[in-house]
Amino acid sequence: MDGPSRPMAATADPPLYQQVKDYIVGRILAGDWPEGARVPSEHELTREQEVSRMTVHRALRELTAEGWLERVQGAGTYVAPPKPQSEVLAIRNIAEEIRARGHEHSADLCLLRRERARALEAKLLGLERGEFLFHSLIVHRENGLPVQLEDRYVNPAAAPDYLSQDFTAITPHQYLQDTAPLSEAEHVVMAVMPSPEERKLLAMQPGEACLLLRRQTWSAGVPVTWARLLHPGERYRLGGRFTAQGARG
Repeated sequence: MDGPSRPMAATADPPLYQQVKDYIVGRILAGDWPEGARVPSEHELTREQEVSRMTVHRALRELTAEGWLERVQGAGTYVAPPKPQSEVLAIRNIAEEIRARGHEHSADLCLLRRERARALEAKLLGLERGEFLFHSLIVHRENGLPVQLEDRYVNPAAAPDYLSQDFTAITPHQYLQDTAPLSEAEHVVMAVMPSPEERKLLAMQPGEACLLLRRQTWSAGVPVTWARLLHPGERYRLGGRFTAQGARG
């Protein structure tokens, strides 16, 4: 694996399939395509975006896996309704979770750099599209085995020194809690198929599914971070425990 990337300049344009994804998500977030609306066909998007059919197919496939779209056989592709969710998870530091089990935590820093915000990240972090944000990609390991791929975007106003941290020694969660203490969080869990790149980083076999935790956090009303936390479904579980008010032991 190549070493971490830390350039402070803007990065190159994202790949074409990601640009198509950004376009579709941007239209959804802007309200142009509300829940249940039919999105243009692969043929229409190919012509409008001036890309290949294969590029559009990948974009639609990944947005469907991520819960943005629904594909109905013979009828087309539609904006998906929100999926039911339960508030059962606490916000925890994965390093502490692993050590609490008596195991060793380690981390591979794959990427740490400044980037320009795309439609989704700009919307969720309260930025304008094209403004700079921070992006990190980290593989967390338990006794050497990958158990989480942390793909995180951070609002520079909330954590200006994010790029200077050593995230092989501390986790982003630990740093952000010290810098911009959590006051509010929203998270959604779903099953997804990882991309080939994500599958390789998590040392997964073809056909294995992931548990995806999408998390957004705020500190004193200011958006701090937006993260995709991918876990190999065969070797990781997400769960929680709560005590009902008034319960007596």
